[in-house]
Formats: sequence, C-alpha cells, structure tokens
Amino acid sequence: MTYAEHQLWIHLKNKNFKGLKFRRQHGIGPYIVDFYCPNYKLVIEVDGDVHACDEQIQKDLIREKYLKSLNLKVVRVFNNDVYANIEGVLSYLDEQTSE
Repeated sequence: MTYAEHQLWIHLKNKNFKGLKFRRQHGIGPYIVDFYCPNYKLVIEVDGDVHACDEQIQKDLIREKYLKSLNLKVVRVFNNDVYANIEGVLSYLDEQTSE
C-alpha cells in the first residue's frame, strides 16, 4: 500500500467506518482495487500524481468502465486529500455509502 492508502485504511479496517467491511488490495477480474466494500459494491481508488498523465487517464477509464460493467460503483480520492483532509474524504465516503 502507498502511504495515503495506509492512512485511509486506518479508518476503514476492522469495520471502523460505519461498521462496514472493507477489503484492501482486492482482486476483481484482471484488476486489483485499492479498497472494496461488498455491502455497497463500492470500489475506492486512492490516486496520486501519476493518475494525472494522459496515458494513465486512459488506462483508468478502461478499468473504470470494466468495473462499472460489473455494477460496481467506483470513487476516486486523491492522496493530497487523504493527507490534508481525511475528515472530508470520510464525509465523501459516507455520502457514497448512504445511497
């Protein structure tokens, strides 16, 4: 895990977040997602700067299209937000698991 993923994992592991079970580094088809919540079919990706380059953007779009074809919801959070605003990230995830 990256440092940002580790920081988020502290809040997700052991059902710390809303009593929900999250898996980390979970394999789905040909991909490994950062975090997965089976209750909500929610994939959480923690993205760093590399995800801003054109080539990676295209790869991410293909990956996201595949995951969505499995009726999974994909949300992305950025490393900087995890570091500087973890409460905001958790609030955003709360919204995603309240629908």
